[in-house]
Amino acid sequence: MTTEQKSAPKRKRLLITAALIFIVIGVCYAIWWAVVASHYESTDDAYVHGNLVQVTSQIDGTVIGIDADNTELVKKGQVLVKLDPTDTRVALRQAEAALAQAVRHTRTVFVQNDALESDIAMRQADIQTAKVDLAKAKSDLTRRLTLAKSGGISGEEILHARTAQKAAESSLEQAKAALAVSKAKLATNQALTAGTTVAQHPDVRQAADRLRKAWLANARTKLPAPVDGMVAQRSVQVGQRVAPGTPLMTVIPLKRVWVEANFKEGQLARMKPGQTVTMTSDLYGDDVVYHGTLQGISAGTGSAFALLPAQNASGNWIKVVQRVPVRITLDPKELVKHPLRVGLSMAVEVDLSSPGTKTGVTAANSTLETNVFKTSKDGADELIEKIIKENLGS
Repeated sequence: MTTEQKSAPKRKRLLITAALIFIVIGVCYAIWWAVVASHYESTDDAYVHGNLVQVTSQIDGTVIGIDADNTELVKKGQVLVKLDPTDTRVALRQAEAALAQAVRHTRTVFVQNDALESDIAMRQADIQTAKVDLAKAKSDLTRRLTLAKSGGISGEEILHARTAQKAAESSLEQAKAALAVSKAKLATNQALTAGTTVAQHPDVRQAADRLRKAWLANARTKLPAPVDGMVAQRSVQVGQRVAPGTPLMTVIPLKRVWVEANFKEGQLARMKPGQTVTMTSDLYGDDVVYHGTLQGISAGTGSAFALLPAQNASGNWIKVVQRVPVRITLDPKELVKHPLRVGLSMAVEVDLSSPGTKTGVTAANSTLETNVFKTSKDGADELIEKIIKENLGS
């Protein structure tokens, strides 16, 4: 028996053994896939996202101070940029003077009501006096006409009596006209003051609103941080003239970042909000594992919301597997321990066997609100009340 013939059975046994090993490996892999891997979907096309809160000016102004720079952590309400307050202070003083003048003018209108009522009383007295004078003139004329029949009085005296009667009638008409004018003035004045007080008069309230506007403009010369976070994208410089809405810098709340993972469309069938997610970052490596929750699946693919969406009907078409953004919330405690930065890449794995929420909706941990712009008008109201009291008098 040749050496070749002796080695053939051995080779056959090795091939059979290798085939059995591959079969076992395949069966094990199939079992592992059915039991474990089929319940997970993963991708490394995922990145950290966050709110980019812009700091912008609400008024025109010249920058005279910058109190924060890139990479600096700031607290909500902390002053970041200062504008020159000279013009706004002048406008505020003018508004204060205008409010004081409006209060005094309105007081004058109210006082005129009493003066006009007194004037009407005087006009009515004048009418009564004119009526008495007219009655006397008529009596004198009648008496003289009687005496004229007997020749006891001259024609000149009768003429004087007639003239006196006409003068009395004219005086009565003038008194009545003066009364009508006084009543019209009172009605006009009462229309300006009816149903209100000096402090609540429309002219005073309008002047008060102008003062509030000037106060707010002066308060807005200091630009506060809307939220806690880190400063980025600072573009403002000292001496720069800024207009309302000009982006000066950005504050990023790093404690409220989230992950946006772009899964292939074939991976989404079993995904739903509320499922648990594990993530690792290239920044810390596999030693640090983040735990999160699938918040929601985007309403469309990335290409659908692109600046220039694909026009698949415009020419030759090649099928491209699309990806859909999936938003994932992070555990805030883990973010405090291992902070992330916007734009970092992440490896994401979704546990499809986790139950998810019954409603299909999860609460977002990235919503923001601020109240740093609501406190500035309180001082304006106090100033308005003070000016009104000072100019109301006793």
